[in-house]
Amino acid sequence: MVQSIDAALWRSMIVSGAALLEQHKQQINELNVFPVPDGDTGTNMSLTLGSGVTALKSGAYPTVSSVSDTVASALLRGARGNSGVILSLLFRGMGKSLKEKSVCGTADFAAALNRGVEAAYKAVMRPTEGTILTVSRVCAEAAKGYAESGQDFQEMFEKMLAAGDEALARTVDMNPVLKKAGVVDAGGKGYLYILRGMLAAVLGKPVEHTGTEEDVREAADFAGLSDEEITFAFDTVFIVRKSQPDVDLEPFREYLGSIGDSLVIGEDDEAFKVHVHTNTPGDALNAAQQYGVLELAKIENMVTQRDDLAAGRKAQSTDDLEAVEKELEAMEEQGEAPPEKKYGLVSVCAGQGMEAVFKNLGVDALVTGGQTMNPSTEDILRAVQSVPAQTVFVLPNNKNIIMAAQQCDRLTDKNVVVIPSKTVPQGISALVCFDDTLETDELTDAMTDACATVHTALVTYAARDSEFDGTQIRAGEYLALLENQLLASTSDLAELIGGIADAVRDFDPEVITVFYGEDVSEEAAQAVEEKLASLFPDADIQLIAGGQPVYYYMISAE
Repeated sequence: MVQSIDAALWRSMIVSGAALLEQHKQQINELNVFPVPDGDTGTNMSLTLGSGVTALKSGAYPTVSSVSDTVASALLRGARGNSGVILSLLFRGMGKSLKEKSVCGTADFAAALNRGVEAAYKAVMRPTEGTILTVSRVCAEAAKGYAESGQDFQEMFEKMLAAGDEALARTVDMNPVLKKAGVVDAGGKGYLYILRGMLAAVLGKPVEHTGTEEDVREAADFAGLSDEEITFAFDTVFIVRKSQPDVDLEPFREYLGSIGDSLVIGEDDEAFKVHVHTNTPGDALNAAQQYGVLELAKIENMVTQRDDLAAGRKAQSTDDLEAVEKELEAMEEQGEAPPEKKYGLVSVCAGQGMEAVFKNLGVDALVTGGQTMNPSTEDILRAVQSVPAQTVFVLPNNKNIIMAAQQCDRLTDKNVVVIPSKTVPQGISALVCFDDTLETDELTDAMTDACATVHTALVTYAARDSEFDGTQIRAGEYLALLENQLLASTSDLAELIGGIADAVRDFDPEVITVFYGEDVSEEAAQAVEEKLASLFPDADIQLIAGGQPVYYYMISAE
């Protein structure tokens, strides 16, 4: 019988919970409602909790309070996606409840769980039931009920998991979107894996982290690279601050060798720097966090580089490792820029063309990210701090990045204003109306209103076979989403574009902009432009090479 949790056990519980979550992250990803290649709830939760585990690898933690404080701080900065932010809020609330506790009993732990749930519900503007919020709340209530008379942590966790499993099963009916798809909530399932991992540690059998071949294949499933001439497509460079000076990097070197080539690792007592060509840069970065804290990273697509050179364009490269390291170290040393102007702008986007558009519109700093690669709060914070302005507007350009961006305000002395742009075209529209003569509140309202005038259709591909709302979807088919709702699925791109046009016609657009992605040729994009021009003869049709991953086309109607 375990009647109290000390610092060592609490640390082991968190590490074990993170390990079990990591083992099942792909299963959680696949609960994504739409079969688009953006099912990243498991990955985001795993990376978020993994940042806490990394932080616990250095230093001594004599009390439950010190463990909780360290994890809460790390998760705040490492939060990725909405699911990761909510997870960080749950741990932050727990940390506040366990403040000054050297050990805790069941009553203390139950109170901490409920404090975490309270913090999460308060922080979410419009809490939605049938999500991780519901599952965590039900588990916390079960823990509180048990702790009124029980003192055994094994029994308490078993009660929590029984209640949590029932709540998770009910999420199918509680959330209309989940009910249509016939799946349970991904975030709630991930939370229960964390609790199960914690229970294993309570029983003295903590879960160990073990990488699998399935983990290595995960990113490749979404990449869809077909160029056989380039074995490993992504040129990846990153810097990791070591958890301890004498950490053995040989296992990591062998792992990187198994998923890539052109491997170079340089190290000193404090950090190590890696250069590798791989098809799964996310796996490389994730594995690196076992050895320390990921400081900076730069990833480039060599297929795109080759295409740029073939077309006579200048291609960026990370092959000069020394130059890239200097660039990354300069970014690291920059710190928080003192204010030199009234307002600054940070935007999240992916693709060279998209970056050029945002730069031309006056954005001071860019954060690489979007679907399948949500940046962390710390990634966004670093960009905010680099901008020489006291008030910095952030354009997340993705609904799953908004919450992570909103966490930045409490981590810097700068005033951070997050414009809730859910798509890249919305972010562009917000920038077009940017007017630095306005007061902050007026400008915020104007940019937010501008987002609402833009309707966005996205064309991607089905990452897996599925059924949604009675529609059979086959892996590899083109998918169209309008305002993040599934519009159509077909193997005929022309038919899909026609369906988008029919849906967009209701908005009576004056301007239609087509951003084409990295896997689309200019000729194919021009064909789409011509089709839309024939269907909307009175609208101004614009074609822009966005170079974005995941989405073949982003089509905005204003």
